[in-house]
Amino acid sequence: MAQQEPQKRPRSQRADARRNYDRLLAEARTAFAEYGTSASLEDIARHANVGIGTLYRHFPNRHALMSAVFEEAVSDLLAHSRALLDDPQPCAALVTWLRAIITHASEYRGLSRALMSASHDDSSALARCSRPMREAGAALLIRAQQAGAVRPGVSIGDLMQLTNAIALAAEETPEEPELADRLLMLTLRGLKPDGSATPAGTETAPPAAPARDSAAA
Repeated sequence: MAQQEPQKRPRSQRADARRNYDRLLAEARTAFAEYGTSASLEDIARHANVGIGTLYRHFPNRHALMSAVFEEAVSDLLAHSRALLDDPQPCAALVTWLRAIITHASEYRGLSRALMSASHDDSSALARCSRPMREAGAALLIRAQQAGAVRPGVSIGDLMQLTNAIALAAEETPEEPELADRLLMLTLRGLKPDGSATPAGTETAPPAAPARDSAAA
């Protein structure tokens, strides 16, 4: 019986480690939403009732913790992109997905800046989020290009950087809630083959003409 005891401890340790992992994720999610992605890791560990060493054993750095926190949201965005592949208006589908990315980034201050800095760093833990997002976006972008709504030379990497930059600009200008949408439309106009027309499927109704004074008619 004494020989069986060491076999029980690892199971108990694994259960404890899993509980710590889940508590850290929950506290990080709350902290990032309230204070942004620069929230104190020490405070996150303290609220999870573990030491900072335990946090680093599960998440070697801040980007690793961010990647784990945003994994569920990324899964939702990926599922959304797959559903949009059936949209009869490819450019509208691309715009819808880019708006969803901006909305997600707006929920966590500092996320768009972190994604921009990690976009060309495959060693960053955030690459685990950004790589599948680029692949999903590429499929939507290709459809828009094939429909003639976006220039052939536009890359998904550049488009994702522009999208994150728009999210960052909106984050820095909270007093202008419509800024992100305006910037996105300006960006897409610039990506059109002729660089002038409104992207297909993204048109908005023109403002109503002012009523004429019947007396002046």
